[in-house]
Amino acid sequence: MTEDSTYTIEVQVQARFVADQSEPQANRYVFAYTVQLRNAGRVPARLLTRHWMITDANGRVQEVRGDGVIGEQPWMRPGDRFEYTSGAVLETPVGTMGGSYQMLADDGTCFDAPIPTFTLSIPRTLH
Repeated sequence: MTEDSTYTIEVQVQARFVADQSEPQANRYVFAYTVQLRNAGRVPARLLTRHWMITDANGRVQEVRGDGVIGEQPWMRPGDRFEYTSGAVLETPVGTMGGSYQMLADDGTCFDAPIPTFTLSIPRTLH
């Protein structure tokens, strides 16, 4: 399958465990994730909405949809980057997230920018 490079948003994510906001004894595990987007396409585009699938180790799935990210709907020219940090709360120490951003190119074309699935996990500790 060949991808149309006219409409390409590259997405990279880094996640980390937020120990000081977590309460393992209450099954509350807080994670922060930083998303870096880059318009690798040939036309400017705006991020309109997001769609996340968040799955914990018990198989519980949270589906999250909403406008923009962190209250913004960034518009990116070819080559532009946008970065933001957000968070998720799980009931288990391990889980996954993935999904897509729905984009609107300046030429009127709507397209999805896939968010690769990534792992949320507390750091490994030695006992």
